[in-house]
Amino acid sequence: MSLPSDTITPQLSQAVLAAMNAATEAEVMPRWRALEDHEIRTKSSEWDLVTDADEAAERMITAALRDLVDVPVVGEEATAKDATLLELVDGAGAVWVVDPVDGTRNFVAGTEAFGCMVALIDDGRTVASWITYPAVGREAHAARGVGAFLDGERLTTPAPTDPASLRGAIASKFHPGDADELHAAAESLGPSKPIRFCAAWDYLDVVTGVTDYVAFTRTLPWDHAPGALICQEAGLTAARPDGSEYLPGGDVRAGILTAHPSVWERIAGVLPVR
Repeated sequence: MSLPSDTITPQLSQAVLAAMNAATEAEVMPRWRALEDHEIRTKSSEWDLVTDADEAAERMITAALRDLVDVPVVGEEATAKDATLLELVDGAGAVWVVDPVDGTRNFVAGTEAFGCMVALIDDGRTVASWITYPAVGREAHAARGVGAFLDGERLTTPAPTDPASLRGAIASKFHPGDADELHAAAESLGPSKPIRFCAAWDYLDVVTGVTDYVAFTRTLPWDHAPGALICQEAGLTAARPDGSEYLPGGDVRAGILTAHPSVWERIAGVLPVR
């Protein structure tokens, strides 16, 4: 079903954040830097990890979200077991998407660069999103047409201070072309570095001006729907590199480029990401 126009309220937003915090406090943070080997597994490849924290937190968040707005929940870990769930993101009506521990490899390694992400999608477009950063006690959220907020304060991202030398974060692992060519193109724009392999933190970096752009080459909805909306509502452009609209149910092999509108087209014209 499609959502009534008055669904997204400050009360709903606070309830979603409370559900995320409850799950991370109960299931994620007690395991941070304390994981046992038997609590860590692989999914599609040795690079793709899942832990007991991911699965337990997703179960808690899923139940809480269904209590708030009773529509299907497309969780990363549930979709790993039933790939047909991904089809719900591209269809009519509303769905939640959930990434209980974004940056699982970082979480396993004991670094702070992991997050918890939720988005509410209606008729194929993200209408609200939330990200928490459990290791550092921060949160960001946004609603379409309302604005973006970081730690309770309205967030607006200014233009880069030095447009002649743009600082970028580049994802090349799933790039279908020549990764060396991609990195060389990025260096022609200014200093670049690899992504953090935690979209929650990579989007935080660009929306707070730590980087001037971030380019991803694979776009699973739970990784990008939350952060893309927060960036858009903060005044950035988050779109497919060919300029078309980013839709969370689109081709997951297509890229997404996020930057200030004043430099977005220049970056898109240089980077060989399609």
